[in-house]
Amino acid sequence: MAALAYLVTEACAGCGACLLTCPEHAIRPSGRPGDRPDSRPGASLVVLDSRCTRCGECAEVCPVDAVLEVRA
Repeated sequence: MAALAYLVTEACAGCGACLLTCPEHAIRPSGRPGDRPDSRPGASLVVLDSRCTRCGECAEVCPVDAVLEVRA
């Protein structure tokens, strides 16, 4: 069975709730060229797999359901 992972989708409103909630500080701006480095709508965030413990707190607090649990 594939491991679970979390993904921040383009539906992200940039509110920062997931950033503030993550106990492992595993959610960061993606840093890809063209991505906005702020928290305006459309800001691109990534979940760092190496830090994520799959607790699911990020998905629970997201007001727009932009954080999804996926099979890695």
